[in-house]
Amino acid sequence: MTAPPARPQRKNPLARTRLPLLPPAARSRAAHGLTAAAAEGRFALQICAECAAVVYPPREACPSCLSSRLRFQDVDAHGMLVAETTVRVSSQPYFRERVPWRVGLVALDAGPTILAHLHGDTREGGRVRLALKLDSSGAPVMLALPEKDTPHMADDPILRATTCDPKFRRVLITDGRAPVGQAMAKACADAGASLIFVGIADAWKPFAGDAALKATARLEVVTLDLTDTQSVNTLAAQIGVRVDIVINTAEHVRPGGFISGGGVAVAREAMDLRYLGLMRLAQAFGPALRARAADGDNSAAAFVNLLSVHALANWPAYGAYSAAEAACLSAAQCLRAELRPGGVKVLNVFCGPLDTEWFQTVPPPKVAPRALAKAVIEALRAGVEEVFVGDVARDIRARFEVNPKALERELGE
Repeated sequence: MTAPPARPQRKNPLARTRLPLLPPAARSRAAHGLTAAAAEGRFALQICAECAAVVYPPREACPSCLSSRLRFQDVDAHGMLVAETTVRVSSQPYFRERVPWRVGLVALDAGPTILAHLHGDTREGGRVRLALKLDSSGAPVMLALPEKDTPHMADDPILRATTCDPKFRRVLITDGRAPVGQAMAKACADAGASLIFVGIADAWKPFAGDAALKATARLEVVTLDLTDTQSVNTLAAQIGVRVDIVINTAEHVRPGGFISGGGVAVAREAMDLRYLGLMRLAQAFGPALRARAADGDNSAAAFVNLLSVHALANWPAYGAYSAAEAACLSAAQCLRAELRPGGVKVLNVFCGPLDTEWFQTVPPPKVAPRALAKAVIEALRAGVEEVFVGDVARDIRARFEVNPKALERELGE
């Protein structure tokens, strides 16, 4: 049974910081179908459209009938661990520092037999469930978990290495003025974060929820204005090497498009806070995150962006806002590539209209800030790269995949 980890001791400042090493990341184009599933926390394998065979490893043609009509679909992840072994010597630098390492063969109920990393609570001959995870190089790997949850199973070293659990980690939340930032601070405290930094711009200005925010356990209010490069750099110099997870909760929601909106000034404010603010944040905190991704059991783990689902397809009623969100999505993809050499995940959380004052004229369904914060914590624990929160976000994502042009017309009606 997995033993819960102890709260980490204060690090010796003279001790060497272990440099990040990555497991092998080479994958075929066909195998990136597994990457897409793992990024969303799904378990999907190729299924032949001609003979219905479940295929693994990913191939260009079905080994049974040679058909090229192979599509990734969600399948039953349960099976039996038929054999296991422990790797004690490895030629790969990443695994050399982490041996002994258990691996085993899992015979899936769906058909294939798969070589997988083994959770500490799995046993040979027992029932297991496979999960697709993204390792520190961003590549998909198979992990065999117990069929039923066990006490403290999330604290298993192999599982923790493929996820970004906030437990015992230090979190920076960029905006504590908005309801989302306040809900996020409470959710991180409930998840066991050891220290929560919450950024407040213009601290002299009163705001709703100030007292409740400051009463949150293990919380420290810091000065942070994402529109001010000096403010971001000053904070990074003070706490940058202590932050393990960055959650960017900054928002700039204004109704109107390009003709009927507030003009260039409103668009410039949105881009300055959202897009350029994200860039300032990445430039100031990114190097330390990337360098500390292997710094002990509670190393730097993730950079989280809260985005509107209208980053995928513009919503003309909030046109300038949607354009700024689209710019942030593109920037996040660049940031993901730059942080990957350190093993730091970039998580994009897409959401529809929130139940806040800026969307008060928008009819339901809307997402409560508390529900969004809960979804972020669950996504960090799952180690995914993309999550869609709320009915609107999931609906737009599904329609976007089927017919982007039809969605564009429907949103403009």
